[in-house]
Amino acid sequence: MSKYKTPETKTHINFIGMRWVAFVVSTLIVLTSIGLIATKGLSFGIDFTGGTLIEIKLDETPDLSQIRESLNNLNLGGISIQEFGTPQDLLIRMPEQPGDEEAQQAAINSIRDVLDSSFEKIDYRRVEYVGPQVGEELKKQGLYAILFSLGGILIYIALRFEWKFGVAAILALAHDAVATIGLFAFTQMEFNLSTVAAVLMIAGYSINDTVIVFDRIRENLRKFKKMELPTLFNQAINQTLARTIMTSFTTMLALIALWMFGGEVIQSFVIVVGTYSSIFVASPILLMIGVERNADSASSHPDAEVVQ
Repeated sequence: MSKYKTPETKTHINFIGMRWVAFVVSTLIVLTSIGLIATKGLSFGIDFTGGTLIEIKLDETPDLSQIRESLNNLNLGGISIQEFGTPQDLLIRMPEQPGDEEAQQAAINSIRDVLDSSFEKIDYRRVEYVGPQVGEELKKQGLYAILFSLGGILIYIALRFEWKFGVAAILALAHDAVATIGLFAFTQMEFNLSTVAAVLMIAGYSINDTVIVFDRIRENLRKFKKMELPTLFNQAINQTLARTIMTSFTTMLALIALWMFGGEVIQSFVIVVGTYSSIFVASPILLMIGVERNADSASSHPDAEVVQ
């Protein structure tokens, strides 16, 4: 039986031993997400569907039910009203109105008349109109942004390591993206341009953690040329676990602050699945695909130590 002199780690968790359970969980997450997207769909914001958004600041706490009733009496379609950060900050969304820009402006003026007659002081922070053609274009551009980002990451990892590392990384990122979009389908939170940025942020966070783990796996492949791959992968994950936990913890502190004080729009950023996928998706997939040992690099590594 071979014994390997390996660097001491404070943790010895058998992550690779739990890979089949993780695969089942991840498969259920992905299939459920796809099912939710196909059946419930996404609640697209006006960025994608077209319409008008009005953000106002009041000097008093309003009665939302009364405002909804007054605005619905205008017969402008399904107008939605929601708090935006504080009870005095409101977002009013109005769907696209039949007609040209003059018809849209007339609808906006009708809403302003109702609000002006209901409150003494109103601060109109922004009034944005997005046409349906612009919305469709933004929807395409958002999809392209996600696909091109994933493709760019695949090319980078394939060049930085080898193609098998790239395949494992991109499958983990696809898992993250589908799970995130599935969560939006389940909760029916508004899916807008900031959500696309959230998906890209998760991809960046996840690939950062995955690269650290992959780099340690590659280093251990060179150092321990006869170590069994499951043991080697486990060691690499445990060696980088402290860094992963600290990075996740500090990131979570910032995200909690954004969730508490950032308002409704920024809250869509507060979804972190990258740490899970780096440990339980990317590394096990790489092990399943198989990696080639570089015998020359291993034997020439200055720290290579093998005891038979």
